[in-house]
Amino acid sequence: MKYDYLIVGSGLFGSIFAYEANRRGKKCLVIDKRLHVGGNIYTEEIENINVHKYGAHIFHTSNTEIWNYIQKFATFNRYTNSPIAKYKNEIYNMPFNMNTFNKLWGVITPEEAKNKINEQIKESGIIKPKNLEEQAILLVGKDIYEKLVKGYTQKQWGRLCTELPTFIIKRLPVRFTYDNNYFNDLYQGIPIGGYTKIIEKMLEGIEIKLNYDFFEHREDLKSIANKIVFTGMIDQYYDYCFGELEYRSLRFESEILNIENYQGNAVVNYNEYEIPYTRIIEHKHFEYGSQPKTVITREYPTTWRKGDEPYYPLNDDRNNELYTKYKKLADEEDNIIFGGRLGLYKYYDMHDIIGEALKCVKKNID
Repeated sequence: MKYDYLIVGSGLFGSIFAYEANRRGKKCLVIDKRLHVGGNIYTEEIENINVHKYGAHIFHTSNTEIWNYIQKFATFNRYTNSPIAKYKNEIYNMPFNMNTFNKLWGVITPEEAKNKINEQIKESGIIKPKNLEEQAILLVGKDIYEKLVKGYTQKQWGRLCTELPTFIIKRLPVRFTYDNNYFNDLYQGIPIGGYTKIIEKMLEGIEIKLNYDFFEHREDLKSIANKIVFTGMIDQYYDYCFGELEYRSLRFESEILNIENYQGNAVVNYNEYEIPYTRIIEHKHFEYGSQPKTVITREYPTTWRKGDEPYYPLNDDRNNELYTKYKKLADEEDNIIFGGRLGLYKYYDMHDIIGEALKCVKKNID
């Protein structure tokens, strides 16, 4: 065999695996169907601004080992994720905290806010939530759900909140402090100079083929490596033999504006269902930019159909059950390793992906 590992996809999982394998003396080939490395964390420079081409990526973790690992490839700034939410010309702080509660109800103290939320929870009569709507009301009460959760979430997932599983809303922090930091993690920031430089550093000295689709060259690639690390869609790899898994897709519209500052914050959520995009990203604020122009990106969630770019799995009961069938096939393979959000069919943040990739290296190489 010409290579020890053929790595399909140059996102974070594939690039870490390639870096660690190469460091251990393994010969790797990395292929990617896109024209660039980096997968969805790719950043490109426009007007001297590092633009997150596939949506905002804020690195955060409480795992010191993972934080130290990623620091080998970049210096991170002190960016703190503090999005704001716009609803019918009203601005609310995110995550849901005392600033949010004060704006909604005029409450000042945590006790007043808790009483208000508990009052609404009691009125709902919900004990054990059956879906996202009920879970949200149990967490924050009806007022916040109606204004700041319902429309945004239905746009994001393309389903009614009554049809979505409860676990999704658990990713939304609720705090009874005047703290607008979205994450509770010990470490947080944005790599100075963008994420692409991290991936390029990981892949130094490793052969890469871009604009090279695995499925178009599958027969040619079968015999060139001892093992394949596949970070694409697991159902596509098996030719959808059990049926299609469901994903969510995203569409991005970027615009260069001849003004210095458009919205005063990196991330502004648009919570009304009637507005088709979920948020606007103003990229310069990730790195405290003072450039004379600005770049904004509107983010539109879309229903995934075969041929579209998948961004994250839709982990409801039906899809998880279907995935177990594909996983059973994968577990029987000797020369294929699945990784990443699409290969493992699971929603992962970046720090999760690093942990999974390092575990995969330890299991398969060390």
